[in-house]
Amino acid sequence: METLHFQRRAQASHVQPTLVGYVGSGDLEVMIEPSDGEFADIYIQTSTAGSEVRWQQIIDQITPVIPLPAMRMDIHDFAATPGVIRLRIEQALEQATSVGGDKHE
Repeated sequence: METLHFQRRAQASHVQPTLVGYVGSGDLEVMIEPSDGEFADIYIQTSTAGSEVRWQQIIDQITPVIPLPAMRMDIHDFAATPGVIRLRIEQALEQATSVGGDKHE
């Protein structure tokens, strides 16, 4: 397992605890917790060695489109494809920033 850490300046303020996905064959789990800081901290545990460039590219594609809140995001990856990765991150961010939404999927 490899652990990666990315940090981006937060663009939004409010976030609620959220969990989407599950760790299983070809999928991943995304957990979000609020933070009092000015940054979005993204921690990734991945079973795919040497995947830092791929993760960097995915995060760089998402951040201009979706404002990241001040948060800690933990991702547990079990060889998910880039499409699944992006889908799960977007689902988690949508749920974390919505009011009264379902927190688990």
